[in-house]
Amino acid sequence: MPANNKTKNSKDTKSKDSKKDSQNSKKDSSSTKSKESKDSSTPKLKPATSINVRHILCSKHSVKETALEKLREGAKFDDVAREYSEDKARQGGSLGWKTRGSLLAEFEKVAYELEVSTTGNPKWGECKTGEGYHLIIVEGRK
Repeated sequence: MPANNKTKNSKDTKSKDSKKDSQNSKKDSSSTKSKESKDSSTPKLKPATSINVRHILCSKHSVKETALEKLREGAKFDDVAREYSEDKARQGGSLGWKTRGSLLAEFEKVAYELEVSTTGNPKWGECKTGEGYHLIIVEGRK
């Protein structure tokens, strides 16, 4: 008879362990959900119909990376644009005020998601279009 008790006890222990595991997995999944909801609760930007945008356009990835390194070192965005940008926007990369729908789709998607920042303290985004690699900042939203 003692052998049967051992079997029962080991079954009871296994069922208790499996209950604990399922409870722990429920806890883990709920903590994951709360982390996700915290991340998604960051303040959203107000919808804008136009933005004042600057960019640096580079045809080569290596040039874009060099420009990015300058920005990370604290260089002003407009100075980096004058030195590295390969487009006609020679005024520090300024494209001026652009309305929704007037820019390339990939560029516009990134630009309209950016916070407003300054050339001295830029918060930039990156994208690749048929024209090349873009580093983008937004100076105003309407």
